[in-house]
Amino acid sequence: MIWMVQLWLYRSCLTLYLVGTVLSELGNPYQILGVHRKASQQEIRQAYKQLVKEWHPDKSKELDAESRFVEIKQAYELLSDSDRRRLYDQQGITDEDAHKKPERSTFFTSSPLDDLFSHHGGYFNFQENDIVFFHKLSITTRQYDKIVVPKSEKTPHLIYFYSDFCFPCLQTAPYCRKLLEYLEPLGINFVTVHSGREPNLNRRLSIHALPCLVLLLDGNVYVYKETLTSVPKIVAFIKSKLPYKLVPRINKGDLDTFLDGWKDNRVRGLIFEPRPNLRLRYLIAAYHFRHRVAFAFVDSDEIRLKYGVPRDMDTVMLFNENTSTPVAKVTLPDIPMIRLHDVIVSNQYLALPRLSSQRVLEALCPCEWHKPRKRLCVVLVTEDTPNHDPHRDSFRQFAQKAPYNADKVRFAYIYHGKQSTFIASLVAGYKSTRVEPTLRVVIFWRRDTSHLMYEWFGAQWDVADSPPPNRTSLLDTISRLVKTSEAFTYEAYVTDLLDEHATGAIARLIRRVSHFVESIYDSLDKDQILPALSIVGTMLFILAVGYLMAYLVAKEEEQIRREKERAKSGNNNNDDEGHGGGAATITSYQPELKLHELRSEKYNALVRLLKPGCRTLLLIVDAESRRQLIPPYHKAAWPYRRNKTLMFAYMCIERGLAWYAELLQLSLGEERELKINPRNCVGTVLALNGHRKYFCVFHAKHTESGSRRRRSKAAKKGEDCESGAAFIGFDSASSGSESEEVLLQGSLLDGLPNWLDRLFEGSTQRYHINYWPEFPIK
Repeated sequence: MIWMVQLWLYRSCLTLYLVGTVLSELGNPYQILGVHRKASQQEIRQAYKQLVKEWHPDKSKELDAESRFVEIKQAYELLSDSDRRRLYDQQGITDEDAHKKPERSTFFTSSPLDDLFSHHGGYFNFQENDIVFFHKLSITTRQYDKIVVPKSEKTPHLIYFYSDFCFPCLQTAPYCRKLLEYLEPLGINFVTVHSGREPNLNRRLSIHALPCLVLLLDGNVYVYKETLTSVPKIVAFIKSKLPYKLVPRINKGDLDTFLDGWKDNRVRGLIFEPRPNLRLRYLIAAYHFRHRVAFAFVDSDEIRLKYGVPRDMDTVMLFNENTSTPVAKVTLPDIPMIRLHDVIVSNQYLALPRLSSQRVLEALCPCEWHKPRKRLCVVLVTEDTPNHDPHRDSFRQFAQKAPYNADKVRFAYIYHGKQSTFIASLVAGYKSTRVEPTLRVVIFWRRDTSHLMYEWFGAQWDVADSPPPNRTSLLDTISRLVKTSEAFTYEAYVTDLLDEHATGAIARLIRRVSHFVESIYDSLDKDQILPALSIVGTMLFILAVGYLMAYLVAKEEEQIRREKERAKSGNNNNDDEGHGGGAATITSYQPELKLHELRSEKYNALVRLLKPGCRTLLLIVDAESRRQLIPPYHKAAWPYRRNKTLMFAYMCIERGLAWYAELLQLSLGEERELKINPRNCVGTVLALNGHRKYFCVFHAKHTESGSRRRRSKAAKKGEDCESGAAFIGFDSASSGSESEEVLLQGSLLDGLPNWLDRLFEGSTQRYHINYWPEFPIK
């Protein structure tokens, strides 16, 4: 119990110490914005907007305007966040982003509370400073999403997961200190996450055990599985997860090819080291500037002699379009990262860069709405063809000799074919006429992200050796427009530039799949690898069997098709030969649709003993119409041949007239005798449901619409609409009363496909009977 009381007292003192430190650093946000502690979000927003207009560095002439502006912005960010505001109101804590401050390392030194509540010589020896160490670097899920993930595009992040009562975490704390001291100067950020307070982030990053170290690169997560007590292993892990061939190794034969690759709009950099392997610091710098600078590690004594590089010192050279002489060079025994970054930042663009993406446009021609800070962009419009290389070279020489600072005027070129939308916006408003922009120079000033002011230079750019008059005229135009009092003639609203360096959809898909597979592998333990492999093997086996079955089915269908073609060709040969007998050649091919003739011996199987849900489609023919009606009936029923609930049959009216007459008599429910004309029955199709004892009827002379009209009339008279009164038209006396239309015998089944669709939709009329009549035996 004593050690628990001591720990509680320690944390209380530590909280008071931290609160006092934070308040002294940041101040009172309510006083900064000049609002009450109970002010609403709208009042805070209004106060912030007013102060921003007053203390903006571009508007205010006060010496401390910039620091005051930053202070106002930080105070607004705190009070606009409900969680941070509540934390400040309760505990006075304002420093949510403590892990980003460079002065945090001073907190790891001796603290006034280091020796407080320590048991010298006792069993417990708490490492209070380790708790402070983890909490000081801790981030939240919101900070991870809003700050860490976007920054990981340029800066690698190591994320350490811990909890309060994790003794292995406390044991690895000294090694985390060493790791922080080693990696932070190289440009790698080290942060921690309290596992108990951020469970959602734990699940998202697949953290299964504590402590756990995670590497974040460009939004991709990599879990470190080795021991945390070895810094060299962690460094090797970081090197292995950096992009493939980030810094390739080159020799004398690869030098010219590498330096001539600047047409991808990136500066070239050469790294020389006395060691055989490239150190992590240069890999991190190459990762940070990979979009603007392409680095290579030189492994050749001939290249060293060519550029006069000492063997016992580190050297970094940067080259632009002029590959013979480096534009920048740093040689030191151990190049500091700050010095290396400064050199790269100052020379990260070519002498004449290409506007190849919106990111490049934002860096070269930033938005500046204030006129005293106006920056011009002088852009030559060309095509991606070697024929325009002389024009670009000439414009590059002109840009290098132009007497303007890069902060005022920036020269560049653009591909018309790849950025046609952007160029079209500048052409549309030029003197209300269309102008050919190729090899023309446009001068513009960006007011904001989509609005810019511009002017086109009159003549096309040529490649003459001597300075022609149009170069002098261009200099005069630039000198006139760079003045703050001068206004541009035209303005336009443009869209973002197309990213010419973006990877294609297939490459992105492959990258995502590879990262997904790698993340799954990283999340698996040794005991889980065998089950995972068994699952993958099972899936591959299922896919292989499915492919084999599909292949066999395709082969079988191909064989059936060949047999059918062979049968057709055999029948044609027999007809051509003209042999007597009239018998068709019998082949082994049988169609899938089987037609049964309704007889007394098949009556039970086709009608009475049908299984529930099964039906028989019956065509009524006579001796004369049999050959003419069965082919169209076969064609209409062919799409339903694979339906196992259907049977197909035909009946000769001469054989089943008595059965058909009794069937109609049962559906009528009347005592009078029907006089059926057999010729009117030809072409009738019955759908017989033997189990539920009902049937549906199709006949071209007695359509469903006519039946509906008769049912409506019968309903008005109070008659039974479900009876078979619709078949009165089959008797000889009333056969012509329904319609005067005369149909040819071959056209009787033209409407059968539509009727079949309605039959399976359930919209046809059903006629119920009490029993199935006996079929005559002949």
